[in-house]
Amino acid sequence: MLQQLKDAALKAQKNAYAPYSKFRVGAAIVAEDGNVYYGCNVENAAFPQGQCAEASAIGTMITAGATQIKQILVASPNDDYCYPCGGCRQKIAEFASADTPVFMLTASGECTETTVSELLPHTYSLPEEQNRG
Repeated sequence: MLQQLKDAALKAQKNAYAPYSKFRVGAAIVAEDGNVYYGCNVENAAFPQGQCAEASAIGTMITAGATQIKQILVASPNDDYCYPCGGCRQKIAEFASADTPVFMLTASGECTETTVSELLPHTYSLPEEQNRG
């Protein structure tokens, strides 16, 4: 499954719209339905109106009717790991459990793994009865 995530994230990364930063990122998710959803970053001249790759992938997942992230991978355009930004960490936490694996992939193929709780140890969440409408 990890190879499917890598392939999907790299495919999305090729389509990233990053004319300003030139920093093309791809992300891929395995959801509870077993499908892989992916997205890329989309920049906008009216910064910060762009969207991160993780948010694009989550939006694709939700649009398809899935609601639970089982694994997520973020593909970097260089040889540094591209950890999700703070906003994306919270977005991931909204649809994942604390122990959900989060993988980061470099351009040279190096991969590291962490978890949602390691990325964001103190998530913001509503009480369960308010959380899903």
